[in-house]
Amino acid sequence: MENILSVKDLNISFTLRGRSLRVIRGVSIDARKAESLAIVGESGSGKSVFCKALMGLLDANGRIDSGEILYNNRDLTKLRTEKDWLSIRGKEIAIVMQDPMTSLNPLKTIGGQVAEAVHLHQKLTGKAARDAAVSYLNDVGIPRPERRFGQYPHEFSGGMRQRVVIAIAIACRPKLLICDEPTTAIDVTIQAQILELLKRLRSKYDLTTIYITHDLGVVANVADRIAVMYAGDFVEIGGAEDVFYRPRHPYTWALLKSMPQLAAKGEELYSIEGSPPDLSVPAPGDAFAPRNPDALKIDFVKRPPMFKISDTHSARTWLLDGRAANAGVLKPVTAARSANAAAKGVIRQIPGGAKPILEVNGLTVRFGKGRDRLDAVKNVSFSVYKGETFGVAGESGSGKTTLGRTIMRIYEPSEGEIVFKGKRISGKITRSEDEQLTRRIQMIFQDPMSSLNERAKVESIVAEGLLNLGRASDRERHESVLKSLSEVGLRAEFADRFPHEFSGGQRQRVGIARAMIMSPEFIIADEPISALDVSIRAQVLNLMSRLQREKGLSYLFISHDLSVMRYICDRIAALYRGVMVELADTETLFERPMHPYTQSLISAIPQPDPALERNKSVTAYDPSVHDYSKEPPSWREIEPRHFVYCNDTEEERYKNQFPLR
Repeated sequence: MENILSVKDLNISFTLRGRSLRVIRGVSIDARKAESLAIVGESGSGKSVFCKALMGLLDANGRIDSGEILYNNRDLTKLRTEKDWLSIRGKEIAIVMQDPMTSLNPLKTIGGQVAEAVHLHQKLTGKAARDAAVSYLNDVGIPRPERRFGQYPHEFSGGMRQRVVIAIAIACRPKLLICDEPTTAIDVTIQAQILELLKRLRSKYDLTTIYITHDLGVVANVADRIAVMYAGDFVEIGGAEDVFYRPRHPYTWALLKSMPQLAAKGEELYSIEGSPPDLSVPAPGDAFAPRNPDALKIDFVKRPPMFKISDTHSARTWLLDGRAANAGVLKPVTAARSANAAAKGVIRQIPGGAKPILEVNGLTVRFGKGRDRLDAVKNVSFSVYKGETFGVAGESGSGKTTLGRTIMRIYEPSEGEIVFKGKRISGKITRSEDEQLTRRIQMIFQDPMSSLNERAKVESIVAEGLLNLGRASDRERHESVLKSLSEVGLRAEFADRFPHEFSGGQRQRVGIARAMIMSPEFIIADEPISALDVSIRAQVLNLMSRLQREKGLSYLFISHDLSVMRYICDRIAALYRGVMVELADTETLFERPMHPYTQSLISAIPQPDPALERNKSVTAYDPSVHDYSKEPPSWREIEPRHFVYCNDTEEERYKNQFPLR
């Protein structure tokens, strides 16, 4: 197959605070016409820098030191002016960025922004440009594109905004499309739609696509070939089946082994210890060696060459050298692969007669009035028991975060009540009761960077709760901070550092330490790992599980990632537009999902397995399947501990579809 792009021995450096950082280290790779190439690796591995270099988008501190970027046999490293790059950027190579809101101009209409790309790259004007823009919006699945042409970005959902960004990229008529984490912050159902859209557009427009991602489920779905990047170097390149089923570099193997889909409930997840190397000090050998427990002596001395395993597969590891034949071969990750891996572990049961630590009864949270009224949470009831992890799953806008914040007393309930340890905590309570709740209930937030004060040192951040209560001396607070940092695996000297000096996983540990310093009994974890790499996710999940065992914590775990929830949660509730539609023990929910919305969520879960991903069928949820005009729905126990929001007709259908065991 003919190559559209050939990168040869590329080296890229950045100058930061007087230090030179070699962020891309002599990499070589080809992209073939009409193929889908995925570049995977942890944050900071160099994925985005590599792809920005393909479009001439390195910032002023970055430079290409050596190497070639041949696009249709034209060396892009020789382009010097912005005018030269405009003949390539957009017209030949386009990019879809991670955050669609920052990619769109909030002051311009959606249609105007697509039409602008049409005018710039196709030289169409007036009605012709508008018609073309409407056609592209229709191509990416925007409903009623003629009407929505004049709307603004804030009037679109996150998934719709991402579709618009893709429409703008396609309007440039590129030959090569780079997708930089295109589905990272999107729900699994929307993610499945976006990935299917990109595959359809690739076929329609004969596109070559390069995906940048750390989500191995996405990679399994879209990639023909995979390049694994670590510390600015490609350590393994191969077909999707080669990399997923026969990984040969220890880093690739470790990434796959860290996936929660491959672990049994109750087991500790495999995680990669240590941190990526300091790029200002070039690693003399294999950059992954310090984090590889099975590293050979030569790994610390000499960089391995790229060994050819087959015509489609190669890896940069000394394990493939003939002299290392006795060093052992990596065990296939597929040996642990099972759709029901989580079911094989320990399943926690709530003891009979146990009293709940938290009760939510008929909770409704309403915003606005009149025509602008929105019931974000509608008549929700559930209980959480001591030592339990109770999961709340749903798409963006389902009311998950509103529910968590109402329990935290950030929002006031419009109806219903919240009871903690037998006492009502919703509505007016005394100052003393409020202080006690601050100690007993804490929250871990989604984004570990935006939830930490970047101008404060870690000691002040972690001690914030104690400072607000004002019940401890400076010495007592300092000792409590050190103890809390130690509990989450951070060293004492970290207390004197700022958040920007930490990795994403370390910042999330700081957020957990801030919650743990209050000695809580109940923690609300709102998407606590969605912004983290797969290996860092494993570390944070292991930490949360360990703290739960040691301290008897109860968790309300809010997430849209059901693969993670299956691993960590004891029970899961599905929330749709504020309504709880199903609640069951975790494995029951996965094996016997009754409500169509739950079935849709589960069908969209990305699996780190190309065969499963390419053959799976995603079930889209259509609320019109319910006819409640004559029979209103209610909350019903269909089988022991399995509740569904349904009417008489639906209940009978569910029982026939899933006969009682």
